[in-house]
Amino acid sequence: MSSTTMSSTTTSRDAYDLIVIGGGFFGLRLALHAREEIGLDRVAVFEREPEPMNRASYVNQARVHNGYHYPRSILTAYRSRVSSSRWAQEYPDAVDADFTHYYAVARKMSKVTAKQFEVFAARIGASLADVSDPFIAGAFSPLIERAWEAEEWAFDSRKLRSVVLDRIAAIGGIDVRLGEGVDRIERIESGLAVVTPVARASAPFVVSSVYSQINTLHRASGIPTVPLQLEVTEMALVRLPQRFRKSAFTVMDGPFFSIMPFPSRGLHTLSHVRYTPHLRWLDTAAAPDTRAIPSVEAMSAGASTFREMIADVRRYVPALADTEYVDSLREVKVVLADQDRTDSRPILVRTEPALPGYVCIMGGKIDNVNDVLHEVAATLDLGRPFSGDPTNDPI
Repeated sequence: MSSTTMSSTTTSRDAYDLIVIGGGFFGLRLALHAREEIGLDRVAVFEREPEPMNRASYVNQARVHNGYHYPRSILTAYRSRVSSSRWAQEYPDAVDADFTHYYAVARKMSKVTAKQFEVFAARIGASLADVSDPFIAGAFSPLIERAWEAEEWAFDSRKLRSVVLDRIAAIGGIDVRLGEGVDRIERIESGLAVVTPVARASAPFVVSSVYSQINTLHRASGIPTVPLQLEVTEMALVRLPQRFRKSAFTVMDGPFFSIMPFPSRGLHTLSHVRYTPHLRWLDTAAAPDTRAIPSVEAMSAGASTFREMIADVRRYVPALADTEYVDSLREVKVVLADQDRTDSRPILVRTEPALPGYVCIMGGKIDNVNDVLHEVAATLDLGRPFSGDPTNDPI
């Protein structure tokens, strides 16, 4: 791996104790942790978009995972179960619990049976109860083996953003530099520097939390890439029939669908394992793919697959046939390559020996943020480059 040394120095305005690249929820929360818990004086967050938390932190199912969604990965499910209550306690104003979530297992094509799902839920301590509303119980077709009431919530991304930005404003010492994306990272004598189209800044520590842009940044910086699977995805925003507007539905575990409240818009999202991904590709060392990550504007031009999604929904919950399509949200979803096979969703925390002080993070579930904070804090608390496992395995 090669790196470039900058001969010039940055101005005092652009010298920080920590630079975070990416102004999504993980990036902003990491900056807060550095100020509130670690006590760093000057922290910067560089965000390419004109607003923070406006891409992957906004375009998702808005699900506070409580473990149910991962019956084929006990570790992922258990970590979600442990993290969700703590997350909800930290951000109560952003949590929507005013609905009942129904999980169901299909008779055919499911990778788990109803009995296996019950055993799994018991193993992670997640509650399942019989469906108490006779109308809802009768809404499922014979294609469903069994359905339950589960304890799981949604979050309002816009309220969450307000909570985090209010905390940032209150504590001070954090520059959130919007519309200023980082093109590359370089090593300098005093630590690391980030280069943007209009400026450069330096810090002993740099953490990237850029989600789908990880390998774009790494290639420009001469850093080894991360093996990723990327998908252009569509979340259909829908209005459910009145009788179901305080409900959520997730059919497990295979080529099925999920309907979740989307509090930021007062609607529901409809996503489908088969029809939500519009385009999928791998970017690995063995099969590099250097295509540019599409912009929000470029993705918005695509046709919706709502008709295909709702056609499948009708098969399992016929009473949802009158669901109304309103809009679509599109984003590039990223997981570590090969994670679909195991259904696990490990959090990536990766260091680079040739760039001491640099950490790359990627988290797929918003409620697992505290796991990331603890790992990255190893760097910041010690005041020297991360001294963990040199194999850089994701946690």
